[in-house]
Amino acid sequence: MELVISNLTKTYPNGVRALNSISLTVPQGMFGLLGPNGAGKSTLMRTIATLQEADLGTITLDGIDVLKDKQAVRERLGYLPQDFGLYPKISAETMLDHIAQMKGIGKKTERKELVEALLNRVNLFKDRKKALGTFSGGMRQRFGIAQALVGNPSLIIVDEPTAGLDPSERNRFYNLLSEIGENTIVILSTHIVEDVNTLCSNMAIICMGEVLMQGKPKDGLAMVNGKIFQKSIEKSDLDQYRKEYQVISTKLISGKLSLRIESEEAPGNGFEPVPADLEDVYFSFISRKVDPITI
Repeated sequence: MELVISNLTKTYPNGVRALNSISLTVPQGMFGLLGPNGAGKSTLMRTIATLQEADLGTITLDGIDVLKDKQAVRERLGYLPQDFGLYPKISAETMLDHIAQMKGIGKKTERKELVEALLNRVNLFKDRKKALGTFSGGMRQRFGIAQALVGNPSLIIVDEPTAGLDPSERNRFYNLLSEIGENTIVILSTHIVEDVNTLCSNMAIICMGEVLMQGKPKDGLAMVNGKIFQKSIEKSDLDQYRKEYQVISTKLISGKLSLRIESEEAPGNGFEPVPADLEDVYFSFISRKVDPITI
């Protein structure tokens, strides 16, 4: 089973081209979609989720034409958008039962078993009677996954799912997504490199509506391995270094600016070679489209 996106294009009425002939093949498992804010990730996710139209291109899911046969896709889709509304005074149990009804599960006993199983799976069963408005950020996200799993979907889309979660909540969410991704296509759209590094066996980087890289994280690492160098500098010297080197990222550490650059050859001038990580891959590709220091 795979999701195939070919030459997908979307331009909004204000003239912004959110998707510029995007082509991707997404296999079963966890697939990370990395890009800065405004890269086109949410537009792509909404289009796959049949929530908006594309101008050009095709999407197929296991032979289903996603853009034409929307109902067939929705029957196989679980979707957790970046911002999803909850009725704050309704309990988790009642809300999930209602969603199951909307998904076509008519028998009350079947829904009860399903709701209990899903709440147990996301570790919310003990909180099933609580109003959704009292849930923490991590609990809301786990409930979001529970509602996305109603109907046993073959494609699940999660858009920026770990934004705002504390480290423990993020770890619980990682474990849950990893479990789900064993038998399902899960697209994880995020600007957090750590999410993709931790969870995903395949990935793509998009920026300004274009695919800059796709493949396995290790493929991306191979592209920049041996090309990343680091040096600590004074903040006031940054502009001069940016004129002379391909600066891909900076971090302020104890008052000094740690500078990472990409270079085909050893640059000298105090730069030391460092092992590349996935963040270097991300910034390397992003820097070909936008200034990674200012985004």
